[in-house]
Amino acid sequence: MLRTSLQAWLSRNVEGPLEDLAGGRARLRIILMLACILALDSADKATLGAVAAQLEPALHINNLEIGLLVAVTVASSALLTLPFGILVDRFNRRNLLVVGIALWSLAMIWCGAATSYETLFAARLALGIVMAIGSPAIASLIGDCFKASERGRIYGYIISGELIGVAIGFLMSGNVAALSWRAPFIVLAMLGLLLAYFIARKLPEPRRGGRGRLQEDPGKPVHDDVRIRDVVRDQGIEPIEPLILREDPARMKIWPAVKYVLSLPTYRMLIVASALGYFYFTGLRTFVVVFMRGHFGLSQTASSTFVVVIGLGAIAGVLATGYFADRMVAKGRVSARMSVGAGAYFLAVAALVPAMLVPKLGMAAPFMFIAAGGLGGAFPPVDAARLDVMHSRLWGRAEGVRSTIVYLAQAASPPLFGWLSSLLGGHGGAGLGSAGGASGGQSGGGNLDATFMVMLVPLLAAAVVLLVGARSYPRDVATAVASEKATKHARQTSEPA
Repeated sequence: MLRTSLQAWLSRNVEGPLEDLAGGRARLRIILMLACILALDSADKATLGAVAAQLEPALHINNLEIGLLVAVTVASSALLTLPFGILVDRFNRRNLLVVGIALWSLAMIWCGAATSYETLFAARLALGIVMAIGSPAIASLIGDCFKASERGRIYGYIISGELIGVAIGFLMSGNVAALSWRAPFIVLAMLGLLLAYFIARKLPEPRRGGRGRLQEDPGKPVHDDVRIRDVVRDQGIEPIEPLILREDPARMKIWPAVKYVLSLPTYRMLIVASALGYFYFTGLRTFVVVFMRGHFGLSQTASSTFVVVIGLGAIAGVLATGYFADRMVAKGRVSARMSVGAGAYFLAVAALVPAMLVPKLGMAAPFMFIAAGGLGGAFPPVDAARLDVMHSRLWGRAEGVRSTIVYLAQAASPPLFGWLSSLLGGHGGAGLGSAGGASGGQSGGGNLDATFMVMLVPLLAAAVVLLVGARSYPRDVATAVASEKATKHARQTSEPA
C-alpha cells in the first residue's frame, strides 16, 4: 500500500511535470540520460577535490601533484576529442557512448584501486581519453533528436545535469570519502556501469540530418515550433556562397573538415567565447571555496555548502536562458541565441563586481546568486547556436574542434588564477589556503578578490565576442541550410554504420 501510494505521488508530482516540460516520456528519457552523462563527468571532477585531503597523506603527494591529476585528465580529453568527433560523425553514437561510459567506469575503478601516485596518474590519463567521446556525441544526438526551435531549452535541461552533478558529486564524495578516499571512485564507477546499461537499452540512435527528431506527445504542452531556417528564409538572408557544401561532409578527411569548421565566422566566435567563458568558470570553481574561507571567515564545510546553494543560481540560469532565447527566435529575432548568451555574460560581470567587494556574506549572497545565473545561463543558447550554423554531418567534428580549445583553456585556468593570486598578493599577502577574517584585503581571500576582478576581463571579452558573432550568425545559418539542401542526396546514401 505504501509503495503504491509513493509511486502514485511520484507519478503525479514528479514524473508528470517533468514529462510536460520535456514533451513526453520518450523525450524525457533521452534528456535524462544525456544529463546523467554530464553529471557523472562533473561528479568525478568534484570527487577529486573532495578527496584531496585524504589523498595527500595516503600517497605522499602535495597540492601541485593534485593539480597535475586534474590537468592530465583535461589535457588528454583535449587531444582526443577531435578524433572521437570523427567517429561520432560516422558511427553509431549510442554504441560509442556505451563503450565509452563502460571504459570510464573501469578507469574509475582503477583510480579507486591505485596504490601509488604513478598508478593514479595513469588512471586519470585513461579517464580523460574516454571522457573525450561525450561532448561530440551529446551535441550530435541533441541536434538529431530535437527540433532547432527548442534546442536552447533542451540544452538548458541537459546542462543542468552537469551542474547538479557538481553539487551531488561534491557532497556525496565528501561524505563517502570519510570512509575511504577510494570509496567515491568505486561508487561513481558502479553508477557509470548502470548508466551504460540503460543507454544500451533505452537510448535510440536517431537518423542523421534531423530526420530522427522526436515529436512532442499528444496532450503535452506544445512549444513554439518556429524553425530558425524558416526565420532566415522569411527575412531573405542569403548564404555565403563559397562556404556552401556540395558533397557529403561525412566523407571529408580530418584537416579539410577542421579547415571548413574554422572558416565559418560565427563558429570561430563561438569557440573563442566558449573558451573565455569556461576559462573564468573553471578558475572560479577551483578557488571559490578558498575565497569564501578567506573573505568571509567561513569554515570549510560552511563554504562548500554555501557554494552548492549558490550553484542553484546557475541551474536557474541554464533553465531560463535557453527557453527565453528559443522564444525570441520564434518571434523573428534571428540572432537571439547569440545576444542572450552575451547578455548572460554581461550580467555575470555586473554581479561579480559587488560580490567581490562587499565584506559581509549576507550582502554578497544575492549578487553571487545572480552571477551564477549569468555564468550558467550563457551556455544553453550558445550551445544551441553552434548546431544552427553547422552542417549536421559535421556536428561531431565541429564539437571536437571547439572542445579541444575549451579543454586547453580549462587546463590553463587554475594555474593562471593561482599564479596571478600569488603575484597580486605580494610578499606580505597570505597564501591561497589561508582563512583570514572578513576584511578581505589581508586575508587569503584578499588576493583572490583582486584575481577574480582582473580575470573578469576575459569574461567581459566573451560577451563582446558573442555580440560580434551575432552579426555573422544569420548568414552562417543560411549557409548551413543551403549546405543541407545541396548534400541531401549524398546524406541519404551515407547513413551511419
